[in-house]
Amino acid sequence: MCELVQKYNVPGPRYTSYPTVPYWEDDSFSGKQWQSSILRATEEHPGEGISLYVHLPFCESMCTFCGCHKRITKRHEVEVPYIKAVLKEWGLYVNLMDSKPVIKELHLGGGTPTFFSPEHLKMLIEGILQLGKKADDIEFSFEGHPNNTTKAHLQALYEVGFRRVCFGVQDYNLTVQRAINRIQPFENVKNVTEWARQIGYTSVGHDIIYGLPFQNCDDVEQTIMKTNALKPDRIAFYSYAHVPWLKGNGQRGYDEADLPSTVEKKAQYEMGKRMLTEFGYKDVGMDHFALPTDDLYLALVNGTLHRNFMGYTASKTQLMIGLGVSSISDSWYGFAQNVKNVEEYEDLVTHGVIPIFRGHILSSEDEVLRRHILNIMCQFKTTWTNEEEQVADFQKIHENLSELESDGLVDIMENSITVTEKGRPFVRNISMAFDLKLHRKKPDTRIFSMTV
Repeated sequence: MCELVQKYNVPGPRYTSYPTVPYWEDDSFSGKQWQSSILRATEEHPGEGISLYVHLPFCESMCTFCGCHKRITKRHEVEVPYIKAVLKEWGLYVNLMDSKPVIKELHLGGGTPTFFSPEHLKMLIEGILQLGKKADDIEFSFEGHPNNTTKAHLQALYEVGFRRVCFGVQDYNLTVQRAINRIQPFENVKNVTEWARQIGYTSVGHDIIYGLPFQNCDDVEQTIMKTNALKPDRIAFYSYAHVPWLKGNGQRGYDEADLPSTVEKKAQYEMGKRMLTEFGYKDVGMDHFALPTDDLYLALVNGTLHRNFMGYTASKTQLMIGLGVSSISDSWYGFAQNVKNVEEYEDLVTHGVIPIFRGHILSSEDEVLRRHILNIMCQFKTTWTNEEEQVADFQKIHENLSELESDGLVDIMENSITVTEKGRPFVRNISMAFDLKLHRKKPDTRIFSMTV
C-alpha cells in the first residue's frame, strides 16, 4: 500500500464539480446564458424544489488550516448590511422564476455562520422563506463554530426549520491547535453537541482533519476517541489541503516540513478509518462516515447520494443557487460564481445585478463526464452507453484506467468500471481518469491539493 500511496499522491481535484473551476470556459460565458440555464432547470423540474447555499464570510480570527473564502473582522455592524444584500440577491433570482420556489435544501456555510447573532440569522432565514416555501422533506443545515455557537443560536435556527448542524473540531492536541490558530477545548464541543440534541436536532456532525502541521497518529487517535465519546451522527474525516499559493498568507504560518510525510499522513487516515469502522460508523464516500441510521449512509445504500459544492449530500436537486460572496451556483447545465469582495457584492445587488463574475456552460461532453465522475464519487461504479462513447473519448479514458486496473484499484468491464475496496482511498485519482479536460491541458503550476 505504501508504494501505491507514493505513486498516486499527486495534485488532483476533489470533484465537487465537473468541469473543475480552473477549467471553466469563462470567455464564452455570459449572465444571459446563466439566466437561461436557470429557467431551463426550473421548467424541466417544476415540482422538485431547489437547494440554497448561503455563504457567510465573516470570522473573528484566522484559522490557518482553512481554505474557504473569508473576511477577518470583529466589527459585527457588518451583519445587517450583508444580510440585506443576500436577501436582495435572492429576490433577483426569484424574479427569474415563474412561481414561488420550493426550498428543499438550505445550508449556511462560511466563514463562520455563528459570527452572526441568533436574531440576525433568524432574520436571514425568515427573509428567504418569505420569497419561497419549504418542501415537505426539507433539509436545513449549518456549520457551527464550537467556540461561539450558543444555545440561543441553536434554538433560533431550530425554530425556522434547521435539524442538522456540523461542528468543526479539527484536532484536540494543543500543539496542533496553536499551529492552526484554533484553540478549542473539548468542553466547548461537548456543550454544543449536547445542546443541539437537547433542542431536537436529528443529525449532529463533527469535522476532523488529518495531515495537519505537527500532527501525528497519537493525536488523531485521541481526537477520534474523544469524538466517539460524543457519538456524532456524521463525521467528516478530511485530508488537510495545503494550498498556500492559492489561499494567501493564511497557510504560510508553518513550513511544509512541519506537515506529516505522505506515509505518515496515510497511516493517520488508515488508523482513523479503522477506528471509525470499529466504533460503528459506515464509510460513505471520500472523507465521510456516518452511523447506519443517518440519512447520508441511507442515501449511499439507496443510490441517491449526491456530491456538489457543499460536499456530499443525501439528496439532489436540479438547481442549486449560491447566495453571498464567492458562492457557486449549479443549474446542472451551467455553473456561476459570485464576486469575492464584500463591497463589490453589496454594490452589485443593490443596483439589481446578479453578482456573478465567472462561470461555465456545460458542453455535451461535459455532461457525460460529469455523470460518470459523480457516479464514481458517490456510488464507486459507473456504466456508459454506446451513445456516450460517440460524445466523449472513452478510448482515452480506457487508457487512463489501464494502470489503475493493473494496480487493483478498479475492475473494468466492456462499458463499466467498479472501484475495488483497495481503490476507495484513491477515488480522486480514479475520477481523474475521466477528466478529459485535465488530460488535454495539464496545468503548468500546481493548482490542486495532493490526492492522498
